[in-house]
Amino acid sequence: MGALLLLGACAVSVDPVETAGSRSPDAPAETPSETPAGPLRAVEAGIAPGPDIASLAIDGVKATAGLQSFRTSCPSLVRRTDNSGLTQGADWAAACDAAQSWPDNDARRFFESHFESVRIGDGKAFATGYFEPQINGSRTRTAEAQVPVYRRPPDLVDVDLGQFSDELKDKKIRGKVEGKNLVPFEDRAQIDEGALQGKGLELAWASDYIDFFFLQIQGSGRIAMPDGSVMRIGYDGQNGRDYTAIGRVMRERGLLEKGKANMQGINEWLRANPEEGQKIMRENESYIFFRELTGPGPIGAMGHPVVGRTSVAVDRNFVPLGAPVFLDMEHDIADGLWIAQDTGGAIKGANRFDTFWGAGEEAAQIAGGMSSNGQALLFLPKGTAARLTASAPK
Repeated sequence: MGALLLLGACAVSVDPVETAGSRSPDAPAETPSETPAGPLRAVEAGIAPGPDIASLAIDGVKATAGLQSFRTSCPSLVRRTDNSGLTQGADWAAACDAAQSWPDNDARRFFESHFESVRIGDGKAFATGYFEPQINGSRTRTAEAQVPVYRRPPDLVDVDLGQFSDELKDKKIRGKVEGKNLVPFEDRAQIDEGALQGKGLELAWASDYIDFFFLQIQGSGRIAMPDGSVMRIGYDGQNGRDYTAIGRVMRERGLLEKGKANMQGINEWLRANPEEGQKIMRENESYIFFRELTGPGPIGAMGHPVVGRTSVAVDRNFVPLGAPVFLDMEHDIADGLWIAQDTGGAIKGANRFDTFWGAGEEAAQIAGGMSSNGQALLFLPKGTAARLTASAPK
């Protein structure tokens, strides 16, 4: 996830209302300059028919995994509001009904039978990657594990501004109540200095601050315990402070040598310059809180587990959560079928994607190197494109 550590579009204290999923709203990634700004919807961006799905190079293994993840998403897909404005829950009913009994070994034909491809805007896509990191730690504070991993504080308040003004629909702020006022929650530096100590919020303790800092950016991860067990943790809130991409700060200050502008290079510099590194990390005032995950996961924005090499984070203003997506990227490893099951505060625009690669060293390496342009197609239930085209403003 090196590129996205460098060039984050920031998640600020006023951001999209979304279900807390595997992605931290802080998970940063470079947004191409042509990405539309503001809450544009897919219909406004423009919709054009894509090629016949049967003509696409859909790998059979990815098709099977895609069918399984699509099937998992269906209970939410048929009842949730589609922020993109492209579909209604009923549009997905036929495909979801068929998916329940469709044989996994014939998954390609499922997508060919029930979907049509469309391009949103010009279809020019940009993709990055994310993964589930693992760090060392303990459930209790020890000499080796001194960095607190905090639960969501009970006084952290999310305010849906859309309830107060139509102009602020899908926006919210976070803070805490003091007297009769909503005020900003403590920032990273204040929390590091002990603002939450003594409140019983410690979920676990991490062994390394820098490792935990990067896990916070990912939004979920694993903590390896001294006894060999593993605790899985997932995003459960953010302090509402602005996100600052420290890689961008370091690059602008000339701190990163040529060839070191990636996660590994940032990590090396922070460890070689601990005092200055701590100051730079604290320039990112945003702070992420966690909960323990005991079932499958990580959990995406739909409330279902995301799957490595299958799930992708999208901007739900342009892509219905649960919809299949086909990517054809310059970085070929990201080519093929994905299922939109997650979101991220930095994932903005009609064709902006963040591919999920799972856990482990290989996943970390792939995600860290994933920064690619290409083309994207969205799969919608058959008949949707004609209806949208007929109803589009002339």
